[in-house]
Amino acid sequence: MALRKIVTGEDPVLRKTSRTVENFDEKLGVLLDDMAETMYKAEGVGLAAVQVGILKRVVTIDVGDGLIELVNPVITESSGTQEDSEGCLSFPNEFGIVERPNQVTVKAFDRSGKPVEYHGTGLLARAFCHEIDHLDGVVFKDKVKEMLEPEPPKKRLFVRPKRK
Repeated sequence: MALRKIVTGEDPVLRKTSRTVENFDEKLGVLLDDMAETMYKAEGVGLAAVQVGILKRVVTIDVGDGLIELVNPVITESSGTQEDSEGCLSFPNEFGIVERPNQVTVKAFDRSGKPVEYHGTGLLARAFCHEIDHLDGVVFKDKVKEMLEPEPPKKRLFVRPKRK
């Protein structure tokens, strides 16, 4: 495993649409392992491959309940709403209020190509939406209702900074 450099700021790669993964091979496994290591080292709860400069539909997430790896994820159902602060490893020290679904169902594949399905509520639903948005070239700042003043992080990625 190796740490990957996280793409930050207004790098154009963050606005590109990721390609579908077709080969479930050792190279994909290495990418997933590296992404997980990078996410944990950066104290994030999610990381999309595009955030390490790889335009593939691959995501890692861990909101505290264990690592979730998603290949070619699709949100198939969503309901309810939640409004909370979000940040992003690609935009250090920038936070804003974003409205997201409160519950989502995601269908994807695991690293070996086996179909998987996850149901998430609250923070997990938010993380699914945030990371899958990255795969379509959408960043959280595109959905911000109100930017917030940063303060020291209380939780790995999604923190509750003070309102302006």
